[in-house]
Amino acid sequence: MIGKSVRIGVSAVVLAGISLVACSSHEDAAKPPAPEVVLQAIPAADQAQVERIRDMKNWRNPYLIVRPDGVALLDAADSAEIRLKPAELLPALAALPASNWPYGRVVAATENAKASAQDQVEIRRNRGIVGGMLQGAHVAIKWVPSS
Repeated sequence: MIGKSVRIGVSAVVLAGISLVACSSHEDAAKPPAPEVVLQAIPAADQAQVERIRDMKNWRNPYLIVRPDGVALLDAADSAEIRLKPAELLPALAALPASNWPYGRVVAATENAKASAQDQVEIRRNRGIVGGMLQGAHVAIKWVPSS
């Protein structure tokens, strides 16, 4: 009788363990890939094509504006600025369709030109954060002088 109880107990423990493994692997499968992984699927920047662009009005890849309060992603379709915190930038870029990356994995970026001296300090800070994040994700940056 004791042998049967031990076998039932061991079986219950084994089944519980299998259930936990199955649930955790199911949860892992449901997780979306990290933004850096999604961005890596975009081909590397075509530097020759990027260098040929002189008028930034013709730029078709993502365009960023570093601001004192974060970064703005310019939505060229409706000329709107989507304001983001630096931590929101990579997920926002990763969510863009492949058609938004005709030059490969490169963004244009500029700074908010109209800023006070204190705002300039925050802009430099955010420029460093954004630059580091993009570099870590292997996204090239074409810095554009502010107008």
